[in-house]
Amino acid sequence: MNQFLFIVEPYLSGVRIDTFLARQLRNYTPWRLHRMVCAGLVWVNGVTAEPDHRVYRDERVAIRLVEPPDKLLPPSDDAFAIVYEDPWLIVVNKPAGLIVHPVGNFRGGTLINSLQRHLDSQAKFKGLLRPGIVHRLDRMTSGLLVVTKDHLSHRLLSIDFQRGRPTKTYHALVEGCPTFERLTIDLPIGQHPGGDSILMSARPDARRPRHAKTEAMVKARHGTHSLIECRLLTGRNHQIRVHLAAVGHPVLGDEYYAANGCIRRPSEIEDTEPERRHALHACQLTFQHPILQMPLTFNAPPPNDFWELADVN
Repeated sequence: MNQFLFIVEPYLSGVRIDTFLARQLRNYTPWRLHRMVCAGLVWVNGVTAEPDHRVYRDERVAIRLVEPPDKLLPPSDDAFAIVYEDPWLIVVNKPAGLIVHPVGNFRGGTLINSLQRHLDSQAKFKGLLRPGIVHRLDRMTSGLLVVTKDHLSHRLLSIDFQRGRPTKTYHALVEGCPTFERLTIDLPIGQHPGGDSILMSARPDARRPRHAKTEAMVKARHGTHSLIECRLLTGRNHQIRVHLAAVGHPVLGDEYYAANGCIRRPSEIEDTEPERRHALHACQLTFQHPILQMPLTFNAPPPNDFWELADVN
C-alpha cells in the first residue's frame, strides 16, 4: 500500500493539513492533496482528518496516496557526476552546457530533470521525491552544486545560502595578466540597461543595483591569459563574470561580458560555436549539513574542456 507517515515539524505547527502535506510531497499540488483529505485518506494521530484540519508540532500524519503526482518533472538521462549523496541531499559535479532547472524554452533536459529520474529510481514510485534547488550555476559554468531531497533540508539549506554561510570557490581563466595578486572587487551589480535583458552590469547605469563582493587571487599567469581563484562573498546573477570583466579581465570564452563592463555585440559572438563553454568552474563548496549539523567540504578540479579554452594542460 502507498501509505506514508510524517511528523509535524515545529515551523509547520498550525498550518492546514493540505499545506503541510504539500511541503512533504512536493510533486503534488495542495489541490490534489486536499481532494485526498476529502476522500478520507489522511489521518492525524490515527483519526481521519477533516479538510480544514490544522496540524501541530509532533503530530503524526498518515496519507494513502491513491493518485499520481500532478506536477511531476519529466525525467531525463543527461549525464552528471554524483560527488556525494545521503538520504537528505546530493552534491553533483555539473558539466558545462547543462541547465540547472527548467526555464524559458528549456523545459526538459535540465539537471533537475535528470535528478528527478535518479530520485525516482530510489523511491517506491515516481514523484515521491523532488529535487530542491538552493543555489545555481550558469548554463556554461561547470562544477559543484548541492541539491536537496526533502523539504526540511531544502528549507534549512536555503536559509544558510540566503545568509551567505556556505563558501563557494571558483577557478576562472581570464584574458590578460592582472597587475594585482589579490583583489576584493566591491562593485554593485544590477540589470544591464535597455529592454528586458537578462544580462547584468557593474557600471553606474545598471538598473536596480545590489551590493556585490568577490575576492580574486591570481594563481598563475600564462602571457595572454591567467588563472584566477574567486570566492563569492555575495550571490548575484553572473557575479564573477561581471566583476572580472569590470576590472578588465573577462572570463575566456564568455559569450557576453567583455573588458571594462562592455557587452559584446552580436556580430562578435561566433555563430559557429553557440554551445561553447566559458572558463569558469565551481571547484570547491563548503557548507554545514542541514540535518546532521556537520561541516562538509567538496572539491572538483576543472575538466579538460575548461583548460582547452586556452590550450593549457
